[in-house]
Amino acid sequence: MIHIVLIEPQIPQNTGNIGRLCVATQSMLHLIKPLGFRTTQKDLKRAGLDYWQHLEVREWENLTHFWESHPIERKAHFFFSTKARQIHYDAQFQSESYLYFGREDAGIDEEILRAFASQAYRLPMAPIARSLNLATCVGAALYEALRQTRGFESLC
Repeated sequence: MIHIVLIEPQIPQNTGNIGRLCVATQSMLHLIKPLGFRTTQKDLKRAGLDYWQHLEVREWENLTHFWESHPIERKAHFFFSTKARQIHYDAQFQSESYLYFGREDAGIDEEILRAFASQAYRLPMAPIARSLNLATCVGAALYEALRQTRGFESLC
């Protein structure tokens, strides 16, 4: 299973879209607090349409709390940031991988990116673009992970 880890997401519509994506790909969603919204919020559920009740989602008080239950094994944890040097196609995903994405307005903390530089990746884009939408990034990275691990075969 691929795990999507959203660190302090702020925009309910993005998280709703990502939740819908997780249902469609049989992935698990982890939300690291503090969140910029309540998970009962109408905008969140509207973006996830009627899929939200099928979503495997867990909320965590902070990243340390998450890591206590999901210890860092560098080979299976991947951090996505516009500040990373490696392209996501170079990542070697495994069938049980954790894909991390930061806040829409700030990304992943630079201290984390430095600590896990060998596991930090970015999506390629033209220099004129500062960043991509969070849900777009999650979709691109998730489908590359499914392609590499042939995880899409169970979806067909």
